[in-house]
Amino acid sequence: MGKDKKEEAVFLRKKITLLRAFSLLIGSMVGSGIFISPKGVLQNSGSVGFSLVVWFACGLLSMFGALSYAELGTRITKSGGHYIYILETLGPLPSFLFLWAEFFAIRPANSAVVSLAFGRYMLEPFFAPCAAPVPAVKLVSLLGYYMVLTLNSWSVTWSARLQTALSIIKLLALALIIVPGMMLLAQGHTENFQDAFDRQSLVLDKLPLAFYAGMFAYSGWFQTSFVREELVRPERNIPLAVIVSVITVIVGYMLTNISYYTVLGTQDVLASPAVAVSFVQRAFKSLISVVPVLVALSCFGTMNGGIFTFSRTLFVASREGQWPPLFSMIHIRRHTPLPAVMLMFPLVTAMVCIGDIYHLMNFFSFSRWLFIGLATLGLIVHRHRHPELHSPFKVPLFVPISFTIICLFTVAMSFYSDPVNISIGCTMVLSGFPVYYLIIHRQMSSRCRSPFYYLTHKLQLLLEVVQQEIKTY
Repeated sequence: MGKDKKEEAVFLRKKITLLRAFSLLIGSMVGSGIFISPKGVLQNSGSVGFSLVVWFACGLLSMFGALSYAELGTRITKSGGHYIYILETLGPLPSFLFLWAEFFAIRPANSAVVSLAFGRYMLEPFFAPCAAPVPAVKLVSLLGYYMVLTLNSWSVTWSARLQTALSIIKLLALALIIVPGMMLLAQGHTENFQDAFDRQSLVLDKLPLAFYAGMFAYSGWFQTSFVREELVRPERNIPLAVIVSVITVIVGYMLTNISYYTVLGTQDVLASPAVAVSFVQRAFKSLISVVPVLVALSCFGTMNGGIFTFSRTLFVASREGQWPPLFSMIHIRRHTPLPAVMLMFPLVTAMVCIGDIYHLMNFFSFSRWLFIGLATLGLIVHRHRHPELHSPFKVPLFVPISFTIICLFTVAMSFYSDPVNISIGCTMVLSGFPVYYLIIHRQMSSRCRSPFYYLTHKLQLLLEVVQQEIKTY
């Protein structure tokens, strides 16, 4: 019986090298954001010049966040990303509130945004120069997401292989935008940069929404924190991977946006439902049917990668006793996190059906950046509480302080910029309080059996899943 248990156990081996960590970060950051966020950044910053400043500022802010997370990754040796950092530094209540918001607001809304971008770019070539019908976009978006769910339910190996191939496609899609844009700029096409810093169109109370759109495009710099236990030499490879990858993406995004504005005017970008398609229509008509498909595949890869990190957080939360054990179980034959994958099905479906990209982006960005700011605040607290702890990588204190202040200030300002969506997001976070005190806190204090034990057992038999043993070596 002990032998059978050993054979069935799943071990998370340290197989993520520096190169693989770099690929994971690049593949996570370069997704749908750079193809849909330019409109949101420009709309809320007011001009071409200020939008480029926002893009660079978002990149610099991402670097500060990535460096802070790199130090957290060398101080805290567990996987789990934002969740485990908040748990270890600020305690169980804030970490559960993050978990609650993550799985009922942040993750499904983020997945809905990416899937809507997938559907829009898949259909755009068939309806150009007109916009694709909204019901058709939402239908294709759901079909794409269901394909990802099915793939991740069926085989971890195939989803991993697909992710590697799609990472290459992402870089190719960026190159097909940057190269023709730079060629036109070199030929003297600078008319769209005249009066780039028009102060009359700048509305300060909208800047937080511009930052939300820009930071959405950079989001992904924290992905190594979800797989920390599987990294080879994490104390060396985490800082190296985040520094190189974030600098690479900053340069790539700045060149991509300059290429957009070289070809498209302000009104063209604001009127376009798919900026990359409008760019190709003007600059490279021979690739009109190629680039949108590459962008759609890039979004497909982002959806696929999101489910990977989603399951890692669930494993850790279940291990810490803050989430039902069912969601850390794997299928007995497929060895896939089937319950965790299925949890997303109704939530993403609902958000795709009722929302649009930019409202959803504001909705989930509030919760995401609130808790990321709390995680870096946790680094400051951890340093104060454990001055004796030696960290192989240490950033200047102004880095986490600056990042935390900017995150929390942006979150506070967003209440004025978009009160409806932000209030909904805030309500979602606060709704976790009664759940924590009525169920999680009581269960952890009394160490009693989960009230959902019998339901979990029935679902375990129905879904054919078992608890997985998490080890690293």
